[in-house]
Amino acid sequence: MMKRFSILLSMALTLTLCTYSTIAEESAQWWKGNLHTHSLWSDGDDYPDMIADWYKSQGYDFLALSDHNVLMQKERWVNPIKNRGGSKAFEKYLGRFGAKWVETRVDDGVYQVRLKPWNEIRARFEEPGRFLMIQAEEITDNFKDEKYKVNLPVHLNGLNVIDYIAPQGGDSVQETMQNNINAVLLQRRETGQPMFPHMNHPNFVWGITAEELAGLDGEQFFEVYNGHPDVRNEGDEIHASMERMWDIILTKRLGELNKPIMYGIATDDAHNYHKFTSRDSNPGRGWVVVRAAFLTPEHIIHAMEAGDFYASSGVVLDDIQHTKNQMTIHIHPENGVEFETLFYGTRKGYDAASKPMNDPKTGIPVTRKYSKDVGEVLAIVSGAQASYTYNGDELYVRAKVVSSKLKENPYREGEFEQAWVQPVVVAPVK
Repeated sequence: MMKRFSILLSMALTLTLCTYSTIAEESAQWWKGNLHTHSLWSDGDDYPDMIADWYKSQGYDFLALSDHNVLMQKERWVNPIKNRGGSKAFEKYLGRFGAKWVETRVDDGVYQVRLKPWNEIRARFEEPGRFLMIQAEEITDNFKDEKYKVNLPVHLNGLNVIDYIAPQGGDSVQETMQNNINAVLLQRRETGQPMFPHMNHPNFVWGITAEELAGLDGEQFFEVYNGHPDVRNEGDEIHASMERMWDIILTKRLGELNKPIMYGIATDDAHNYHKFTSRDSNPGRGWVVVRAAFLTPEHIIHAMEAGDFYASSGVVLDDIQHTKNQMTIHIHPENGVEFETLFYGTRKGYDAASKPMNDPKTGIPVTRKYSKDVGEVLAIVSGAQASYTYNGDELYVRAKVVSSKLKENPYREGEFEQAWVQPVVVAPVK
């Protein structure tokens, strides 16, 4: 039943987004935002209002606070010394906002500070057309694999949710993902509010494979870049990188499973706001830039579902243009900085053979090894403008822009700034 709903929802979205795209083209602009952030409401080390203040002051246009298995809708008081941020966080909090905003009390002899709920933070920081806050939850689940004796994390964000969604569980990693995706889609159907799920950091504890992601229904997004130092964006000799997984996912969904495109997003997954090092999970590492007519949750969500956005860890794009025959990317130039754009795709008639791979420590199957036909480099273009003309035999084409500029406060040493342009399905040449 839910699978049928997911298919119907996808069809309805296609019709809606066609209309939306036509309207938005005339007045659209770019909006920068982060979709994955943590606070003292779960395992972050700062107050949510301090976090909102940081992102707003850094020029972000929207922010989703996405704590683990909680929405900021309850009354909550914490010990300002014994929480993750400790006295340093509290002193900074009090210094920034003062005693009129920071609420404290003594309860049963214990000094406490109140964590501001969602509606109060939103009222303080939101400005129409300037800064938007989107309610979110990181639905934090896991699958205990009895055969291999490992717990595999299954985390996904519900963006713009209204009510708390409990982890749904499942009898496999893929079923656990699907059950949680279905729960977000069900809330969307029952409330009528635009919202979507996105799968988080598949390589965290090597928990999710490209094949499992490719088989999902009703899921359009996954993190191709996550700023947490422990999520292994780049894989290793056994495990596929996030980008390699993306090409496998796209190839299987478009070439074998008759499923729609899956888009790649970049996020901070920030937890640490007081010490900035490559071993801490800091803000400001990954974001999305969405082209929409208005800064509202509905317009941001509809634009992303139409693929009208890019992901970035530093590179700024001035424009992305699509015609029937070509993709053109305009990169914002910087003095002394060089850019290289790589266009990726898989051609029809690709070699679909693959080799099973297993994690050397646990023995659990991981993403399989595929031929070079899957996600081959179609072209490399240097400079601040890059175009690729379709041959018509590609299943899809996506692009990555790599800068010669080292990233400030990287999640790993030696990281260069990048941007990821969303894939498009290529129409056959007639």
